Amino acid sequence: MSVHAPVTAPFSVQLRTASAEEHQAAEQSSFMSDLLGGRLGIQAYTDLTAQLRYVYRALEAHLDTLARHPVTGPLTDRALLRTAAIERDLDHLAGPDWRDTLTPLPATAACAERIHTLATDWPAGYLAHHYTRYLGDLSGGQIIRGVAERTFGLARKGDGVRFYVFEEIDNPAAFKRDYRAKLDAAGELLDEAERERVAAECKAAFGLNGAIFAELAERHPAGLSHLAGLSHPAGRQA
Repeated sequence: MSVHAPVTAPFSVQLRTASAEEHQAAEQSSFMSDLLGGRLGIQAYTDLTAQLRYVYRALEAHLDTLARHPVTGPLTDRALLRTAAIERDLDHLAGPDWRDTLTPLPATAACAERIHTLATDWPAGYLAHHYTRYLGDLSGGQIIRGVAERTFGLARKGDGVRFYVFEEIDNPAAFKRDYRAKLDAAGELLDEAERERVAAECKAAFGLNGAIFAELAERHPAGLSHLAGLSHPAGRQA
């Protein structure tokens, strides 16, 4: 793979700009708005956590191979790994038998399958999903953690919100700066057409996540979900 001259805009800026509309749509989806507004019960939050397990298992299933790839390798930092934390959260939120009943929503299955395909067939495209999810967890994910702690009575940075706690990252702001620098360096390994393809995949990644939120919203209407959460064993409503 040949090294190409840097483009005018850093690759991280190119991805952020190209996907801004889709990012905003996912952020402002009815499910996320209701969750952040305290209008959903803990069952909805638990279901979100359960669906994310499929996404992160897909993201983290091919790391040994991706770590050796010149584009993805520098970004496959094991400090980001989330699957074990998600499973610990589910033990707390849903009880020890959650694996017996957990199933992916159609949108979740589609997202996970897309990530698996990219990881094996197009690592540069996989990077779009890596960027979309992990930088989001380090940024807006911290808002979700705070809301969950307050709304559901979960211990600060404890069981139920461990997914959002990056214990091996002491300085998230510095980590994100370093991540973007590595992303920019990865972009210099790609020609302009390939960078545009990755930018398009970044848009698609936000769209896939938005589809998960839409299906969660159908399953958990705000009023009914809030009432159901009042008696959920893993937490309480504030």
